[in-house]
Amino acid sequence: MKKIEKKNIWLLLTQLGVWAIIILAMPLATFLSTQDLHATKTSFFVVWGILHSPFVIYFINFYLFGPFLFFRRRFWWFALCNLLTILLMNSQFFMLWFHRDRIPHEITMTPNMWIGIFAGMLLFMLLNCFVGAIAIGIRHFMRIRQIKQQLKDEKAKNTEAELAWLKNQINPHFLFNTLNNISSLCQIDADAAQDAIAQLSDLLRYAMYETNKKTVPIEGEVEFMRNYIELMKLRCNEKTEVTTSFDIKQNMEIAPLLFISLVENAFKHGVSSNRPSKIDIRLLQNADELIFNCDNTNFPKDDADRSGSGIGLENTRRRLELMYAGRYTWEQSLEDNIYHVRITLNIIH
Repeated sequence: MKKIEKKNIWLLLTQLGVWAIIILAMPLATFLSTQDLHATKTSFFVVWGILHSPFVIYFINFYLFGPFLFFRRRFWWFALCNLLTILLMNSQFFMLWFHRDRIPHEITMTPNMWIGIFAGMLLFMLLNCFVGAIAIGIRHFMRIRQIKQQLKDEKAKNTEAELAWLKNQINPHFLFNTLNNISSLCQIDADAAQDAIAQLSDLLRYAMYETNKKTVPIEGEVEFMRNYIELMKLRCNEKTEVTTSFDIKQNMEIAPLLFISLVENAFKHGVSSNRPSKIDIRLLQNADELIFNCDNTNFPKDDADRSGSGIGLENTRRRLELMYAGRYTWEQSLEDNIYHVRITLNIIH
């Protein structure tokens, strides 16, 4: 059995309240002007006699004919059910014609009087149709809002799931590259490799346990990048120059592991074992902007080396689009064999 939501109860009570105001307005005015309970009672029954039909038509369209006929595109059934309901609710007009022989003889019903009665009846039935249309219009407006909200919630869930998927891709991607570095280091310096494993343990602890939120403090990200860069420098020789600068003036929250793929790419594509190499990584906070710059020499990988497949860059751009759409710029260029990438984020909004 479907549970009745609190908002639906409030909706019903609100509509009943509006109708109560409409129905009780005239009796209340009568009481305030005459202080006569009998006149007030008579006024109420007169108003109820007129408005009970629109009252029923409104609610039966709002809760029955609209959801089960109109919005299921059963328009002929919708029109027929409304017509029968309106005729049934206003049957007293037709009874006047069928029982015209019971009209007192001293009252002479002329053709013009009958025309006036049926014209009034037609207008009253049109009023019923208008009230039914209002009920359908309100229901339609609420339905559109509900559909838009559902689409918004579904989009948010899909975005959240995609972000989680992209971040989960980053973690093994980062682990794969780092283990390769340590593997190479083991053949050169076992003690340094052991220290690197301990450092890798700290990095993985952060990546696994501190980045489960949508955003994290930037200090943790800066410390993570510093440690990661130090770990990556272990495999570089004296021909590689690595410079870094982290100028963060105040704490702010950013997406976790947002720039690590760019750092990875700098070491993958910017370091050569036999040629001079250069990597320059900078992170600057300027008011409400966060600016990440990375410059590195460019040593393209051959087709046999799939470590440069570009998955990390694609994931980074997709995460930026999902989390900072309209609030980031991406610049990249290759000049004089120096690959440059610059990301500007508007963090405070």
